[in-house]
Amino acid sequence: MDARVHGGRWLVRIEDLDAPRVVPGSAAAILRTLQRFGFEWDGDVVRQSERTDRYAAALDALHARGLTYECSCSRSQLADEARYPGHCRANPLIPGRLTATRLCIDPGYIQFTDRVQGRFRQDVAAAVGDIVIRRRDRLFAYVLAVVVDDAAQHVTHVVRGADLLDNTPRQIYLQRLLQVDIPLYAHVPVLTEPDGHKLAKSLRSVHLDAGPVMPQLIRVLELLDLSPPRELSDAALPEAWAWAVDRWDIKRLPKRLNLALYR
Repeated sequence: MDARVHGGRWLVRIEDLDAPRVVPGSAAAILRTLQRFGFEWDGDVVRQSERTDRYAAALDALHARGLTYECSCSRSQLADEARYPGHCRANPLIPGRLTATRLCIDPGYIQFTDRVQGRFRQDVAAAVGDIVIRRRDRLFAYVLAVVVDDAAQHVTHVVRGADLLDNTPRQIYLQRLLQVDIPLYAHVPVLTEPDGHKLAKSLRSVHLDAGPVMPQLIRVLELLDLSPPRELSDAALPEAWAWAVDRWDIKRLPKRLNLALYR
């Protein structure tokens, strides 16, 4: 799931491209949780699984410009490679094998200023090499889908976990190729579990409590260094959100990449 901003409107997008990993009922549960915690959004919920024609059109446009190629390399073949070395740039290394589609990445730095982390730059070619934009199982890769969707929905601001900071230059590279607007990015510290791992969709994760909302919201406001007063715990949910929005300042967010849930 992704929440994006377009001109003051809040959009919710269910990123369910990887059908084999989609848990039945999980999207509905996420939306219920958002509503329970007082989140609101504008318009219909967008589901990536219903937008594959848009991704195919973008891939076809890149292919027509000679910017893609088919790659037969398997994960096991590349297990010892720090970056994709371009084995299949001329032709698939193993003819007849199912292929993924890769985007040709030229050398050179992609640089942007993150609203939390500051200036960041990366030579995508040196860091990861040619990236996959359609997998061997014919599913479109997240990097292509998210760029196409952000452009189609006129997204202006993206706020997400700092664990995705390294991925952003790849998206900006693709945005430039597709000649679409580049959003403003803000990568916030990732909450970690008691064992130091980031919160994840797994059995070991710290789950939201099904009980009262306010104690959990207050804990998050504390983590954001907003210093909520004790009496806010007794406030109604809309009042608590109004208090937090009035005091929000992105400059107060720490730049570190991880933030312990318990401290």
